[in-house]
Amino acid sequence: MTVFDILLAISAIALGGFLKGATGAGAPVVGVPILALALGVQHAVAIFAVLNLMSNAWQAWAYRDGWGSFRFVASFAISGALGAAMGTVLLASLPTDTLMGGLACVVFFYVALRLLRPDWKIQRGRAERVAGPIGFLGGLMQGAGGISAPISVTFLNAMRLERQEFIATISIFFFMMSMLQIPTQIALGVLDWERAGMAVLAAIPLFGAMPLGERAAKHISKAAFDKLILVLLSVVALRLAYQALT
Repeated sequence: MTVFDILLAISAIALGGFLKGATGAGAPVVGVPILALALGVQHAVAIFAVLNLMSNAWQAWAYRDGWGSFRFVASFAISGALGAAMGTVLLASLPTDTLMGGLACVVFFYVALRLLRPDWKIQRGRAERVAGPIGFLGGLMQGAGGISAPISVTFLNAMRLERQEFIATISIFFFMMSMLQIPTQIALGVLDWERAGMAVLAAIPLFGAMPLGERAAKHISKAAFDKLILVLLSVVALRLAYQALT
Protein backbone atom coordinates (compact mmCIF):
# COMPACT_ATOMS: atom_id res chain seq x y z
CA MET A 1 0.00 0.00 0.00
CA THR A 2 1.20 3.50 -0.83
CA VAL A 3 0.95 6.41 1.60
CA PHE A 4 -2.02 7.68 -0.42
CA ASP A 5 -3.74 4.29 -0.12
CA ILE A 6 -3.21 4.30 3.66
CA LEU A 7 -4.58 7.84 4.06
CA LEU A 8 -7.55 7.01 1.84
CA ALA A 9 -8.28 3.86 3.85
CA ILE A 10 -8.08 5.75 7.16
CA SER A 11 -10.42 8.44 5.84
CA ALA A 12 -12.88 5.85 4.54
CA ILE A 13 -12.89 3.95 7.84
CA ALA A 14 -13.37 7.19 9.81
CA LEU A 15 -16.29 8.19 7.57
CA GLY A 16 -17.71 4.71 8.03
CA GLY A 17 -17.37 5.14 11.79
CA PHE A 18 -19.25 8.44 11.63
CA LEU A 19 -22.09 6.77 9.72
CA LYS A 20 -22.04 3.84 12.13
CA GLY A 21 -22.37 6.18 15.08
CA ALA A 22 -25.19 8.13 13.45
CA THR A 23 -27.24 5.31 11.91
CA GLY A 24 -25.98 1.98 13.29
CA ALA A 25 -24.76 0.95 9.83
CA GLY A 26 -22.57 2.20 7.00
CA ALA A 27 -18.98 1.38 7.99
CA PRO A 28 -18.54 -1.57 5.56
CA VAL A 29 -20.38 0.34 2.82
CA VAL A 30 -17.61 2.94 2.77
CA GLY A 31 -14.65 0.94 4.06
CA VAL A 32 -14.83 -2.41 2.25
CA PRO A 33 -14.66 -1.01 -1.33
CA ILE A 34 -11.70 1.25 -0.52
CA LEU A 35 -9.76 -1.48 1.28
CA ALA A 36 -10.62 -3.96 -1.47
CA LEU A 37 -9.00 -1.69 -4.06
CA ALA A 38 -5.71 -1.76 -2.15
CA LEU A 39 -5.76 -5.20 -0.52
CA GLY A 40 -8.31 -7.37 -2.33
CA VAL A 41 -11.86 -8.39 -1.42
CA GLN A 42 -10.92 -11.27 0.92
CA HIS A 43 -8.52 -9.05 2.88
CA ALA A 44 -11.06 -6.23 3.20
CA VAL A 45 -13.90 -8.54 4.25
CA ALA A 46 -11.64 -10.20 6.86
CA ILE A 47 -10.65 -6.86 8.41
CA PHE A 48 -14.25 -5.65 8.59
CA ALA A 49 -15.43 -8.90 10.14
CA VAL A 50 -13.25 -8.05 13.15
CA LEU A 51 -14.25 -4.37 13.10
CA ASN A 52 -17.92 -5.34 12.94
CA LEU A 53 -17.55 -7.62 15.95
CA MET A 54 -16.00 -4.86 18.07
CA SER A 55 -18.16 -1.93 16.99
CA ASN A 56 -21.46 -3.81 17.13
CA ALA A 57 -20.74 -5.34 20.53
CA TRP A 58 -20.31 -1.79 21.81
CA GLN A 59 -23.42 -0.40 20.08
CA ALA A 60 -25.65 -3.35 20.98
CA TRP A 61 -24.83 -2.74 24.64
CA ALA A 62 -24.99 1.05 24.43
CA TYR A 63 -28.49 0.86 22.88
CA ARG A 64 -29.76 -2.06 24.99
CA ASP A 65 -32.73 0.03 26.17
CA GLY A 66 -33.95 0.03 22.56
CA TRP A 67 -34.11 -3.76 22.17
CA GLY A 68 -37.52 -4.81 20.85
CA SER A 69 -39.23 -8.22 20.69
CA PHE A 70 -36.79 -10.99 21.69
CA ARG A 71 -38.39 -13.41 19.23
CA PHE A 72 -37.98 -10.98 16.33
CA VAL A 73 -34.40 -9.98 17.17
CA ALA A 74 -33.29 -13.57 17.85
CA SER A 75 -34.81 -14.93 14.64
CA PHE A 76 -33.33 -12.11 12.56
CA ALA A 77 -29.85 -12.24 14.13
CA ILE A 78 -29.37 -16.02 14.41
CA SER A 79 -30.52 -16.54 10.81
CA GLY A 80 -28.11 -13.80 9.77
CA ALA A 81 -25.25 -15.58 11.51
CA LEU A 82 -26.02 -18.86 9.72
CA GLY A 83 -26.20 -17.04 6.39
CA ALA A 84 -22.88 -15.28 7.06
CA ALA A 85 -21.16 -18.61 7.73
CA MET A 86 -22.46 -20.06 4.47
CA GLY A 87 -21.56 -16.90 2.55
CA THR A 88 -18.02 -17.03 3.93
CA VAL A 89 -17.59 -20.55 2.55
CA LEU A 90 -18.53 -19.19 -0.88
CA LEU A 91 -16.38 -16.05 -0.59
CA ALA A 92 -13.29 -17.40 -2.35
CA SER A 93 -15.04 -18.68 -5.48
CA LEU A 94 -18.58 -17.33 -5.79
CA PRO A 95 -19.13 -14.99 -8.79
CA THR A 96 -21.29 -12.28 -7.26
CA ASP A 97 -21.68 -9.73 -10.09
CA THR A 98 -25.17 -10.87 -11.10
CA LEU A 99 -26.29 -11.03 -7.47
CA MET A 100 -24.94 -7.54 -6.79
CA GLY A 101 -26.71 -6.12 -9.83
CA GLY A 102 -30.00 -7.74 -8.84
CA LEU A 103 -29.75 -6.42 -5.31
CA ALA A 104 -29.01 -2.93 -6.61
CA CYS A 105 -32.29 -3.05 -8.56
CA VAL A 106 -34.17 -4.20 -5.45
CA VAL A 107 -32.78 -1.35 -3.33
CA PHE A 108 -33.45 1.26 -6.03
CA PHE A 109 -37.03 -0.04 -6.27
CA TYR A 110 -37.47 0.23 -2.50
CA VAL A 111 -36.09 3.79 -2.37
CA ALA A 112 -38.38 4.79 -5.25
CA LEU A 113 -41.35 3.18 -3.48
CA ARG A 114 -40.59 5.12 -0.30
CA LEU A 115 -40.33 8.38 -2.22
CA LEU A 116 -43.58 7.76 -4.12
CA ARG A 117 -45.45 6.30 -1.12
CA PRO A 118 -43.84 7.79 1.98
CA ASP A 119 -46.49 6.25 4.26
CA TRP A 120 -45.71 2.64 3.20
CA LYS A 121 -44.30 0.29 5.84
CA ILE A 122 -44.04 -3.38 6.78
CA GLN A 123 -46.27 -4.12 9.75
CA ARG A 124 -44.49 -5.68 12.73
CA GLY A 125 -46.54 -8.87 12.65
CA ARG A 126 -45.60 -9.56 9.06
CA ALA A 127 -41.98 -8.55 9.71
CA GLU A 128 -41.70 -11.08 12.54
CA ARG A 129 -42.91 -13.85 10.22
CA VAL A 130 -40.26 -13.14 7.57
CA ALA A 131 -37.40 -12.09 9.89
CA GLY A 132 -35.66 -15.48 9.61
CA PRO A 133 -35.46 -15.71 5.80
CA ILE A 134 -34.59 -12.02 5.45
CA GLY A 135 -31.87 -12.35 8.09
CA PHE A 136 -30.41 -15.39 6.33
CA LEU A 137 -30.25 -13.59 2.98
CA GLY A 138 -28.60 -10.58 4.62
CA GLY A 139 -26.06 -12.84 6.29
CA LEU A 140 -25.32 -14.61 3.01
CA MET A 141 -24.54 -11.23 1.44
CA GLN A 142 -22.35 -10.28 4.39
CA GLY A 143 -20.32 -13.47 4.23
CA ALA A 144 -19.86 -13.49 0.47
CA GLY A 145 -19.36 -9.79 -0.19
CA GLY A 146 -18.81 -8.05 3.14
CA ILE A 147 -22.05 -6.05 3.06
CA SER A 148 -25.60 -6.95 4.14
CA ALA A 149 -27.21 -3.49 4.07
CA PRO A 150 -29.17 -4.06 0.82
CA ILE A 151 -31.15 -6.70 2.71
CA SER A 152 -30.89 -5.98 6.44
CA VAL A 153 -31.03 -2.17 6.52
CA THR A 154 -33.72 -2.05 3.82
CA PHE A 155 -35.86 -4.48 5.83
CA LEU A 156 -35.55 -2.60 9.14
CA ASN A 157 -36.06 0.76 7.46
CA ALA A 158 -39.27 -0.56 5.90
CA MET A 159 -40.52 -1.33 9.43
CA ARG A 160 -40.09 2.36 10.35
CA LEU A 161 -38.37 1.58 13.63
CA GLU A 162 -37.40 4.35 16.02
CA ARG A 163 -33.68 5.18 15.95
CA GLN A 164 -32.97 3.48 19.30
CA GLU A 165 -34.61 0.20 18.27
CA PHE A 166 -33.19 0.37 14.75
CA ILE A 167 -29.59 0.69 15.98
CA ALA A 168 -30.05 -1.89 18.74
CA THR A 169 -31.52 -4.44 16.31
CA ILE A 170 -29.04 -3.94 13.47
CA SER A 171 -26.11 -4.00 15.91
CA ILE A 172 -27.19 -7.36 17.37
CA PHE A 173 -27.67 -8.66 13.82
CA PHE A 174 -24.19 -7.55 12.74
CA PHE A 175 -22.63 -8.84 15.97
CA MET A 176 -24.13 -12.32 15.61
CA MET A 177 -22.96 -12.55 12.01
CA SER A 178 -19.41 -11.65 13.03
CA MET A 179 -19.48 -14.25 15.81
CA LEU A 180 -19.95 -17.01 13.23
CA GLN A 181 -18.18 -15.33 10.32
CA ILE A 182 -14.84 -14.92 12.11
CA PRO A 183 -14.30 -18.60 13.10
CA THR A 184 -15.32 -19.63 9.58
CA GLN A 185 -12.82 -17.18 8.08
CA ILE A 186 -10.08 -18.50 10.37
CA ALA A 187 -10.85 -22.11 9.41
CA LEU A 188 -10.70 -21.23 5.71
CA GLY A 189 -7.52 -19.16 6.03
CA VAL A 190 -9.25 -15.89 5.10
CA LEU A 191 -8.51 -14.32 8.50
CA ASP A 192 -5.01 -14.63 9.97
CA TRP A 193 -2.97 -12.81 12.62
CA GLU A 194 -1.70 -10.19 10.16
CA ARG A 195 -5.20 -9.24 9.05
CA ALA A 196 -6.48 -9.31 12.63
CA GLY A 197 -3.67 -6.92 13.59
CA MET A 198 -4.62 -4.58 10.75
CA ALA A 199 -8.21 -4.67 11.99
CA VAL A 200 -7.10 -3.59 15.47
CA LEU A 201 -5.25 -0.62 13.95
CA ALA A 202 -8.26 0.20 11.76
CA ALA A 203 -10.42 0.30 14.91
CA ILE A 204 -8.68 3.52 15.98
CA PRO A 205 -10.22 5.80 13.30
CA LEU A 206 -13.48 3.82 13.40
CA PHE A 207 -14.06 4.22 17.14
CA GLY A 208 -12.69 7.75 17.05
CA ALA A 209 -15.40 8.82 14.59
CA MET A 210 -18.37 6.86 16.00
CA PRO A 211 -19.05 9.24 18.94
CA LEU A 212 -19.05 12.17 16.52
CA GLY A 213 -21.74 10.52 14.40
CA GLU A 214 -23.77 9.63 17.47
CA ARG A 215 -23.57 13.19 18.77
CA ALA A 216 -24.65 14.60 15.39
CA ALA A 217 -27.60 12.18 15.14
CA LYS A 218 -29.04 13.36 18.47
CA HIS A 219 -29.90 16.66 16.83
CA ILE A 220 -31.99 15.23 13.96
CA SER A 221 -35.66 14.23 13.93
CA LYS A 222 -37.08 10.77 13.20
CA ALA A 223 -38.05 11.94 9.70
CA ALA A 224 -34.53 13.21 9.06
CA PHE A 225 -33.05 9.95 10.37
CA ASP A 226 -35.34 8.01 8.02
CA LYS A 227 -34.18 10.12 5.07
CA LEU A 228 -30.55 9.60 6.11
CA ILE A 229 -31.09 5.83 5.94
CA LEU A 230 -32.61 6.20 2.46
CA VAL A 231 -29.56 8.18 1.34
CA LEU A 232 -27.31 5.46 2.76
CA LEU A 233 -29.29 2.79 0.89
CA SER A 234 -29.04 4.80 -2.34
CA VAL A 235 -25.25 4.91 -1.96
CA VAL A 236 -25.24 1.16 -1.33
CA ALA A 237 -27.29 0.54 -4.47
CA LEU A 238 -24.98 2.72 -6.57
CA ARG A 239 -21.99 0.82 -5.25
CA LEU A 240 -23.61 -2.52 -6.05
CA ALA A 241 -24.55 -1.40 -9.56
CA TYR A 242 -21.02 -0.15 -10.21
CA GLN A 243 -19.54 -3.40 -8.91
CA ALA A 244 -21.86 -5.45 -11.12
CA LEU A 245 -21.02 -3.46 -14.25
CA THR A 246 -17.22 -3.25 -13.87
